[in-house]
Amino acid sequence: MDAALTKALDLLPDAIIWFDEDANLVQANETGAKMWGYSKDELTKMKVFDINPNMNSEIWGDHWKDKVVNSKVFESTHKRADGSIFPVEIMDHFINVGNRKLSCAVVRDITERKQKESALRGALMEIKELKEKLEAENNYLQEEIEVRNNFGEIISLSDNFKPVLKQIQQVAPTQSTVLISGESGTGKELIARAVHRLSPRSGPPMIKINCAALPPNLIESELFGHEKGAFTGAINNKTGKFELADGGTIFLDEIGEMPLDLQPKLLRALQEGEIEKVGGSTIKKVDVRIIAATNRNLEKEVAKGKFRQDLFYRLNVFPIHAIPLRQRMDDIPILVRYFTEKLGKKLGKTITEINQKTLDKLCAYDYPGNIRELENLIERAIITSRGSKLTIGNWFSTKKNRPKTEALKTMDQLQKEHIINVLKHTSWKVSGAGGAAEILGMRPTTLISRMEKLGVKRSLDAD
Repeated sequence: MDAALTKALDLLPDAIIWFDEDANLVQANETGAKMWGYSKDELTKMKVFDINPNMNSEIWGDHWKDKVVNSKVFESTHKRADGSIFPVEIMDHFINVGNRKLSCAVVRDITERKQKESALRGALMEIKELKEKLEAENNYLQEEIEVRNNFGEIISLSDNFKPVLKQIQQVAPTQSTVLISGESGTGKELIARAVHRLSPRSGPPMIKINCAALPPNLIESELFGHEKGAFTGAINNKTGKFELADGGTIFLDEIGEMPLDLQPKLLRALQEGEIEKVGGSTIKKVDVRIIAATNRNLEKEVAKGKFRQDLFYRLNVFPIHAIPLRQRMDDIPILVRYFTEKLGKKLGKTITEINQKTLDKLCAYDYPGNIRELENLIERAIITSRGSKLTIGNWFSTKKNRPKTEALKTMDQLQKEHIINVLKHTSWKVSGAGGAAEILGMRPTTLISRMEKLGVKRSLDAD
């Protein structure tokens, strides 16, 4: 080859090599020699198989026949003198040099390009995962917006409640697990939100799951997520609440209702920070702070064998007891004014006057339903009041007393009776407009599962 042409080819940034029909390497430029780590003379004593580990004599024969007809551009991998493998892009052409048929290939090392592509794929995957998490978080927030909270912040001037506030201030800055106990309606979720807001994890939202509101067979999926096809109806991958709360806080409301067979997986998430999706085979590490709440006596549940002792001790790191309203009666006047203003805006009514007689009447009641009952009572009073003065009608009596212990019913009994009453009202229509599920604020599938659990069946005399 002409010396000037050879020198010009040596200066090219890409490797240039020529092969004959027998796969002999006829000639290479200096760039190729440097790329593969051989001298130009060494290369001319080699075959294509020495630098291309993907090629053999059978493949070469087909490759040669094909390139006679068509030029090719493709990607492959080559091997250097030191044995290292690197990716290349090859532009292969068939040429005639006198009476000799040769294959001329322009070879480009694309290691850097592949690294950038890999980094880009990784970045795109992270963006995809972040997008999915943000979408799941947004869906969760949209659901939360629809849920009416009892109140937006803790309202209290009571000395009896000050220890609770002090506990919130003490534990909020830590990463410790919190177990909030107390009767229904005492504001356990409000305490959980206060702990979250005052914590270093207050950036992302506190993720909530009510363990009593879901059928047992769905709680695991809600907590840990599931893979597509994990069970009937799992048509897509689902991000669980623990993964959604990664880096933040998860609030496990009504933890006493957690199925016993699921408690070991929850314990693992608490102790090891590891979760596994339903139908999945990989373990994912999560960094989640746990706040749990219950209206049950978990120590008694442990004694009955209905709650794992090790899980109880793992949850009970920092217990907070939400005291009932009857133990902070001096808060009733300020709560009445707060609810009157809040609910008045909601109902489109302006109440500016609450006389002492009304407050005295409200303070004379012990509120077995706690703050939730007081809020509902004020809402009813606003609806029935005329003008700008809050009035309590004859429907409210301070002589109401708590039911005797022997007359108390379980939560399941109360739920069953309420569901039956609503079903009778809808003529046993479960779903659709005006159906029991709509009235109860539940999904039809959730209501059906609850009916099966409670043994709610329509009998001949059910109507």
